[in-house]
Amino acid sequence: MTQTNSRFFDEIARLMNDAAGVAQGVRREFDTLFKTQAERWLRDMDLVKREEFEAVKDMARLAREENEALKARIEALEAKGDGKGKKAPKADQA
Repeated sequence: MTQTNSRFFDEIARLMNDAAGVAQGVRREFDTLFKTQAERWLRDMDLVKREEFEAVKDMARLAREENEALKARIEALEAKGDGKGKKAPKADQA
């Protein structure tokens, strides 16, 4: 009888081991499917990648800094060039 019980438990153990392997395979398949769907969803939303965003942010910062420097230079030239205090009209006022 002990040999029958032992064989029965061996079969149960093998069945559980196979079930665990199948469960891991199903989990991997689910993870892959979920990741693929999430990537497709994000791609369809036309989102910007972080690296691209940071690059454009740096470009905008540099453009602002250059704009500020040019503005200061223009104001200095206007102050120095026109002794009467008369300023040229600004672009947005013209």
